[in-house]
Amino acid sequence: MENSFINTFTSFRDTDPDLDVKARNTDKYIQTAQNVKLYVRDYGKGKPVILIHGWPLSNEMWEYQIDFLVQNNFRVIAYDRRGFGKSSQPWDGYDFDTLTDDLNEIIEQLQLGDFTLIGFSMGGGEVVRYFSRHDGRGATKAVLISSIIPFLSKTEDNPDGRPKEKADATAAAIKEDRIGFLDNFGKTFFGVNVINKPVSNALLEYYRMLCSFASPRATLKCAESLTNTDFRSELDTIKVPTLLIHGTDDKTVPIDLTSKKAAESIVDSTFITYEGAPHGLFYTERDRLNKDLVNFLNS
Repeated sequence: MENSFINTFTSFRDTDPDLDVKARNTDKYIQTAQNVKLYVRDYGKGKPVILIHGWPLSNEMWEYQIDFLVQNNFRVIAYDRRGFGKSSQPWDGYDFDTLTDDLNEIIEQLQLGDFTLIGFSMGGGEVVRYFSRHDGRGATKAVLISSIIPFLSKTEDNPDGRPKEKADATAAAIKEDRIGFLDNFGKTFFGVNVINKPVSNALLEYYRMLCSFASPRATLKCAESLTNTDFRSELDTIKVPTLLIHGTDDKTVPIDLTSKKAAESIVDSTFITYEGAPHGLFYTERDRLNKDLVNFLNS
């Protein structure tokens, strides 16, 4: 009786492609370095799309994009950066070289090719560094959303950048009351003010909770990395079609300092601005973003 059931199920599985796709949809841990395992979600079937989350969130921020991309016949890989979400929380390794080596390990172990890298905010750093450090192996397109690229910090040759005093104040606030900082940060992130409330209180609390799962050490060190890493000399290593999307009312990562400059330096780039959109446009502008992503991926 048992063998009959197994044979029947196996026969049905082999002739039902939809069931086969569902059977391959999975979440897993991938070891990228000694004592470091990253939580990875791998859904759908088709050309691979790798989603890299922003600071200090986790892969769950892509909830509305993952579903849409899978439904549009893409294989979607979304993971938690080390120190965030369900991934290991080592004490060190929060520089972009190490973070990008983690990404490269995921790509190699999943044997991915002909894929698109999509980075949000800090995730744009891993996208660019993957091209400069790993020659962009296997990547055929790139997307930078609300990205920190090319350089946030104020220096003599980047006078409009973020002053060191502001970065120091952020670090002090995180050390003093990390959850309180996240609460205020989330409101700016999504453009919440007295007049405008594009997200519910429940969603604000949910995203704050996701951010709270990050280790305090990773939160601080990644804040340093995303502020102080200069990617300007690496933009010419991106030799694939690249889509940049940024909101004009982004108070977290100002568009004039970042994507406008990046678009001028990436040769094969398309730059789309979302009028009045805040930093967290993956939620506030999710329908438009999803359509723009799929149009670009299919182009």
